[in-house]
Amino acid sequence: MANGGHESPVYPSYYPHEIEIRTIAPGKAAELLRAGDLHAHVGPIPAPDPSKSIGAVESLGSLVVVRLDPDSPLAANDATACAAAESIVRDIATRADLDGFTFHPYPVTPWHGDYLNHVDRADAARRRILNGPAAPAGIRLRAGDPALRSLVRPEWLADGPRLDASLEAIDVALLVADATVAMNGWLGPRWVRSGWFHAYRALAGSAQEPGAGQMMQERVARLQAADYRDGAERINLERDVVHALELGCRTMVAGYTVKREFFNTEFSAGIENLSFDALEGFNSPMFLRTVKLKDFPWNGSLRLGVVARPDAAWNPVGGLADPFGRLAWYAMSDPAALPSPYEAAWTLNRIAEIEISPRQ
Repeated sequence: MANGGHESPVYPSYYPHEIEIRTIAPGKAAELLRAGDLHAHVGPIPAPDPSKSIGAVESLGSLVVVRLDPDSPLAANDATACAAAESIVRDIATRADLDGFTFHPYPVTPWHGDYLNHVDRADAARRRILNGPAAPAGIRLRAGDPALRSLVRPEWLADGPRLDASLEAIDVALLVADATVAMNGWLGPRWVRSGWFHAYRALAGSAQEPGAGQMMQERVARLQAADYRDGAERINLERDVVHALELGCRTMVAGYTVKREFFNTEFSAGIENLSFDALEGFNSPMFLRTVKLKDFPWNGSLRLGVVARPDAAWNPVGGLADPFGRLAWYAMSDPAALPSPYEAAWTLNRIAEIEISPRQ
């Protein structure tokens, strides 16, 4: 027998009874956050004015890559391509003054859960680039994203039909979204959060040395079919895939950017106890399963903003690949396993293997 007071000592969950997702212009979202009319904004926006009631989380934003133009003389063969790409990346390292940019000439970053499997090669790539020769004169380079222009010598910036290379930002959250299938209580495939797979998605289209492309594809197939003896062989296969992607140098990673997302911490109009994903930030199942309203701990309305209007198919088979669709699906679905927020692994959603102590 147990006697209780006027309320239950254990609440059934912290889920809000209503989740509102609105398309809001970035500037307006900052105003609504400061006013307490928005709990969080999913996706980066300009930083709101400094305030004690505004918090921020950081996650991996994009891979910044140098892509050689196939018609440029610099891409005539692997030797000239590697010399040109490495010299451009080295020059970017000396000018890395873009806020949120980190020089990191390796496709698996410290934000990836499997980075420790690659850290030695990442360090070696950094030393090789920094100790390489200076860039040749007269390079014509286009910065696809205006925010990246500060990473390029002003005299190199060019537009038009004759280019040697381009500097591009590849959204990592989009790489995850495009490769994820969300249906029938399942989010996958299991390798979708691994750094080696993101490297494959970002760099596989570049030219490879003869035979290297086929060998890489064979290793990718083995990884996806779990065709390996143990963890050591799996890690070596992943490292081999990334190494094959680096050969040829037609596309080379120069570094990565970090994105910041903001939320309201005010009492009692804000939120707390929230989790976020190292790769996708707030647009993850774990965010909606941990965030708690301060004014109604187990009820109430959660108000979220996104920048882009919905444009994907409104069903898991046809897509749900845009930010709005993914967030809505995370709120409505109940998959068996969820992406673990800070690693490449997965965690069980509602069940766990617990050993009784003492054992019975």
